Amino acid sequence: MIRYNRSICRDLNAGGRREWLETNGIGGFASSTICGLNTRRYHGLLVAATQPPAGRMVLLSKIEETLMLDGRRYELSCNRYPGVVHPEGHQYLLEFRLDPWPVWVYEIEGVVLEKSVRMVYGENTTILRYELRGGAGSLELRPLIAFRDYHATTHENGAINPSFGIEPGCVVLSPYEGCPTLYLMHGAGKVTAEGYWYRNLEYLVEQERGLDFREDLFNPLTITFDLTHEGSATLIASTEARQSEAARGIPDDPLLRAAGQFLVRRGEGCTVIAGYHWFGDWGRDTMISLPGLTLATKRYDDARRILLEFAGSVDRGMLPNRFTEAGEKPEYNTVDATLWFFEAARAFVEAAGDLDFVRGKLLPVLSDIVAWHERGTRYGIHMDSDGMLAAGEPGVQLTWMDAKVGDWVVTPRHGKPVEIQALWYNALRIMEAWTGEAHYRKLADRVRESFRRLFWNKAAGYLYDVAEPKDGAIRPNQIFAVSLPHRMLEPAQERSVLETVERHLLTPYGLRTLAPSDPRYRGRYEGDQWHRDGAYHQGTVWPWLLGPYAAAYRNVHGRLPDVFGELRRYMMDEGVGQIPEVFDGDAPHRPGGCIAQAWSVAALVEQAFGLPCPDSSGHS
Repeated sequence: MIRYNRSICRDLNAGGRREWLETNGIGGFASSTICGLNTRRYHGLLVAATQPPAGRMVLLSKIEETLMLDGRRYELSCNRYPGVVHPEGHQYLLEFRLDPWPVWVYEIEGVVLEKSVRMVYGENTTILRYELRGGAGSLELRPLIAFRDYHATTHENGAINPSFGIEPGCVVLSPYEGCPTLYLMHGAGKVTAEGYWYRNLEYLVEQERGLDFREDLFNPLTITFDLTHEGSATLIASTEARQSEAARGIPDDPLLRAAGQFLVRRGEGCTVIAGYHWFGDWGRDTMISLPGLTLATKRYDDARRILLEFAGSVDRGMLPNRFTEAGEKPEYNTVDATLWFFEAARAFVEAAGDLDFVRGKLLPVLSDIVAWHERGTRYGIHMDSDGMLAAGEPGVQLTWMDAKVGDWVVTPRHGKPVEIQALWYNALRIMEAWTGEAHYRKLADRVRESFRRLFWNKAAGYLYDVAEPKDGAIRPNQIFAVSLPHRMLEPAQERSVLETVERHLLTPYGLRTLAPSDPRYRGRYEGDQWHRDGAYHQGTVWPWLLGPYAAAYRNVHGRLPDVFGELRRYMMDEGVGQIPEVFDGDAPHRPGGCIAQAWSVAALVEQAFGLPCPDSSGHS
């Protein structure tokens, strides 16, 4: 259980930084801060995936709650308006806990009200339950609705239909044409029409990010529960016109719970949400995360479904970079996601022992991928005469360092990036092992010879980040040449690469993306999009890189390093059971980006639960 006492819950700075997350397995979610203050446009009690796992809309933003005891009204909500926070219901909070879903405990005049929020697996349904102990009274619930894309904000308008339908135990809301219908199912004795706009609610984090941070929300009605006799109240907000109390089993282990929140359905298949709140499913993130999210947790069927889903989306030898929110054709603008597909399949065979699945379902696709890379595919991705992969065209970013603002590609890395060669070589050796074909062996041998000649910076004792043209920036991408199962360097060179990464890039929360000694280094990830993306891969720390670092350390020293302690501590404290996308490069390494990132969690899960270790020698 993760628990916070009253001192944290009643402190808007401490409580407002800690964000909880509930998910429904189809891309929808509920999320806010533990003190009840929405600080992001992505916060809401029902963010529905209208085209699972995409098409996400904030339907129910929040509930204004009033507890009435002996004729006195106690406002439990918390909102920020220009210059003021009102009401201040967080001052009644006794505790918040994740048990296993979010639970708030309010204490008022010796009376305790406990509220819980959970989502139904496989549905756009959120269940809120209230229990009153030690007294009698009534509870008013005033839903504030948005009905908008989760990237946007709502403002007062005349297009809204303020009316609603009433059915036995249910209120039906259809405020805008073309939007889902929202059903509020309840057992209350009284429903009252309101029709008020709550104007100028402010979202502090969006303001810090340089985005639209003010919103107007509509309150169509009030639902009043008499808690004198029953002592409890339940409100179900859903796009389904039925009451559902079905809930999936949630693991007690916070790591397993966190891992499960990223696995979602796509049609009959399975995929991975790269991060909450704003990411969809990305090919690169999915393949890197797959071992931790599914293999270390022994969810082998999910792993099979994910691999099949992406195998069916391969086009011209490329894995999709991402599936779009609106359901158009996937985007194919990545050079590394496709290569991570080989390593994910290898890890699956190692963990599940199901080589027949890979040979029967994936091997033809993998063979075709290699053939496409040999002859060339999109964006100049092709095998050069030295056997290595070259990639890149003006205006595109193809590696995981993919920040782009307008026409500015922050880290283009055109040519021959170091991790692409490491992944390409690893893929060729995997294919050699599975097929026994000499063609893959000969290709891999040529890549190894070229790599050692072109990438080793003998004077500095580490690998160039890009060759042809050479880029000597100290970045974490070279760690993959030491972390992958099949590797090309001599042991002494691997040790030198590891020491370089440790000396310049290693922090308690992950690896920096650029050495602080580099004049391009940016130690703070903050400000508007231009400033944030300018720092995204120019010094910002990424937790997921601790996974490759730990594997590289194991390959060099024969044991795993103890480097995940601060991430575990963060998860159980500020992270409210999750791990974010990034941290600042400079101490004290403030968190940033998404509050919950798949590959951040996967790295920690893989370390905690373990996977079969390939031969650590790796010098094939």
